[in-house]
Amino acid sequence: MTKTLIATTALVGALVGPMSGMALAETIGVSIPAATHGWAGALNFHAERTIERLKEVYPEHEFVLATTPDSATQVSDLEDMVATRGIDALVVLPFESEPLTGPIQRIADSGTWVTVVDRGLAVEGIETLYVAGDNDSFGRTAGQYFADTLDEGAKVVAMRGIPSTVDNERVEGFEAALDGSGIEVLAMDHGNWNRDTAFTLMQDWLSRFPEIDAVWAADDDMAVGALAAIEQAGRTGEMIVVGGAGMKEMVDRIRSGDSTVPVDVTYPPSMISTAIEMTVVGVTGAAPMSGEFIIASELITPENADDFYFEDSPY
Repeated sequence: MTKTLIATTALVGALVGPMSGMALAETIGVSIPAATHGWAGALNFHAERTIERLKEVYPEHEFVLATTPDSATQVSDLEDMVATRGIDALVVLPFESEPLTGPIQRIADSGTWVTVVDRGLAVEGIETLYVAGDNDSFGRTAGQYFADTLDEGAKVVAMRGIPSTVDNERVEGFEAALDGSGIEVLAMDHGNWNRDTAFTLMQDWLSRFPEIDAVWAADDDMAVGALAAIEQAGRTGEMIVVGGAGMKEMVDRIRSGDSTVPVDVTYPPSMISTAIEMTVVGVTGAAPMSGEFIIASELITPENADDFYFEDSPY
């Protein structure tokens, strides 16, 4: 895919509005996972707020929002958007990469603008615009923290997310950062970005491994599940837990000096707002929008945690 320099959210906000009177009416579909866990809940929150705001700015446009509990439902939702709503543009966060690649490719091949968010498709170059966090950086940042702070020979376990390009990129970054560190990965399995699944997975690891120095959870919901299992097993104080996405519960633990949660890694759910805004600007011709817009991850520490804590946030 050709990478182009594209506008920041602030610039998009400046563009949305003055050009609206020049735009033809468009129907923009937005398809995202249902609020089955915290990050997805915040994703829904930001999507709904952004659509409501853009409806006021672009009253001539129609926005269609669908949330999905699984890949099969999402495919059906997309077919409905095309057949009955006649969408001119699609903003989609695939529930899973592989099952959604074919359906989204057919939509793009029909000439519809496609913006893919967060979870890339199994085939590159289908979408007009790709908006995502830096998943390699997400995993690499956590792995580098372990490499910098844990002793050689330290033992860690790692919780992966739902099988997807996002998950693969995070794991690859994490493993690359640990390469040569002498840190041993005892186990790595899918927690599916779900608290209950992570809780059960952590229970299994705690029963199998008498010594664990650190847990990497590739999402804060999984980190919460892991922490609950550790506390239930009475093994608090034996290991640290590093998650990611900046959940306010985790950030609050960092800012309060909780030694079990020393840091976290950012991955903002508000990227859906950026994606919707950029799509509106692109499809209406207000400014050229194509290529990739990647949002870098940062390490949240006790020193900067206050900057990442938002009391009113749903996540």
